This record gives sequence, structure tokens and C-alpha cells, in this order.
Amino acid sequence: MIPCVHRPMKSYLPDFPHMSRDPRLGRCPYEGYQRGWGIEFGRLREQIEQDSLYQRAVEVSLGRSLLPADKRYNLYLLLRFFLPRIAFGHVIEFGVHRAGNAIFMAYVMKAIAPGARLYALDTFAGMPEPDASVDVHKSGDFDDLDLEEVRQCAASVGLDNIIFCQGLFEKTTESALMEAGAIALAHIDCDLRSAVAFAYETARPFMVPGGYLVFDDATVSSCIGAAEAVEEYVIRRDGLHSEQVFPHYVFRAPGYR
Repeated sequence: MIPCVHRPMKSYLPDFPHMSRDPRLGRCPYEGYQRGWGIEFGRLREQIEQDSLYQRAVEVSLGRSLLPADKRYNLYLLLRFFLPRIAFGHVIEFGVHRAGNAIFMAYVMKAIAPGARLYALDTFAGMPEPDASVDVHKSGDFDDLDLEEVRQCAASVGLDNIIFCQGLFEKTTESALMEAGAIALAHIDCDLRSAVAFAYETARPFMVPGGYLVFDDATVSSCIGAAEAVEEYVIRRDGLHSEQVFPHYVFRAPGYR
């Protein structure tokens, strides 16, 4: 049974009373500190672990995700406390693997944003051909999955809000985004330079003002290609400034006020 929460939940986010909460250069440093500092140096790890909704979401996705705990905490904070502050939109995840994180996020969304959907995009057959000049992963990495089993797992815990989109991003992303219409959070977890660049480029026009662009791999030692894509397109070309650098690289879509 998924709890349905219709009232704002009490926040346990840290406060920095000496800091301004105003936007700066298209993002909110205060909010980035709340999440990033709170996880790395504050008490958020302990407080999130005691959160009953988080506990249940982890339980239904246990053993299916390679996502480190700190990144799962951060996504939980974004979904629970920050997405309600911006315009309504759906969530899209580029790079799903065995769908542990997709199931985790969809469970949280079902409880606090019943109208929102999660679009889960992956080949579900391993990685496509990488760029050997910058990507360390090989074609076919992460092919240890069965999409039908993934669908059954999501259905078994009542998640009718996940849309699984199988195939190369170039063949599935446009139709998913057209159906969604508006995206509040894009979780880009696809390791390869070309995949990260494509995910960002295609999701960007669909982001609600101030929507969250969350890059899983851009600060990971095995994903220099992902870092290069963020540096080239997000930072140098589009001039976005990060709201967080730990545990994710997080940027805000243009229009944040």
C-alpha cells in the first residue's frame, strides 16, 4: 500500500540564517547548501533514514540500484521538498538499468505527487557504442537485465506511474517528451558522453522554469565523457551555474526566479 500524502510534510532541512535565500546567477545557492552540505556535513543522512516514506521506497527497490546512498538521499530531497516549489512537471530518467532508482522515485512520486509520471529510458540491452577517446565503458556494459521482469517488479508494488521506454535515446526520447509536455526533474544517468549530451539537449526545451537537471555521472572517475558533455554544453555554451556539486552536479533550467 502506497501512502498518499496530500499535505506539506515537515521539513528537516538545515537552515543557514546568515545566508540570503534569493536567486543568484539562475540558481539558489542556499537550497544547494541545504541539500549538499546537509548530506555531507550535517545530519540529513540520519534524518532521511528515519523518514518512513524513504524507508518504504528503499524497501521496494532494494537490491536493484547501483546508486550510492548519498545520491539517493539527494533525489529524495529534491522530490519531496523542492519539486513542489516549482511548476508542475513530470520526471524523466535517462539510464535505468534494473530500474531500482526509477522504482524508488516513482514510489515517492506516487505518495506526494499522484498526477506525476516517471519516464524511464534505456536500451534495456546494455550500453551502445561509446567514444573510445573519452569513454571508459564498453558497448554492452550493464546488460544484466530483463525488461519484462522490471515491469513486473514495478507493477507488483502498485506503480502505474512509470512509463518504460525501450531503445536508443535517439528513437524514444522525442515521443516520451512530447507525451510528458513538461519536465520538472531530469535525472541523467547514462555515463557516455554522447548519451549525456543527447539527454540534456533533448530534455532542455521541455524543462519547466527552474526545473532540476541532475547529472549522476559527471563527477565520477569512470565517466570523464559525461563530465566533458556537461562542461561543453551546460557550462560553457549555455552558461549555467551549478546549484550543487555534491553528491550530484545539479543545475536549474532557465527561468528560475
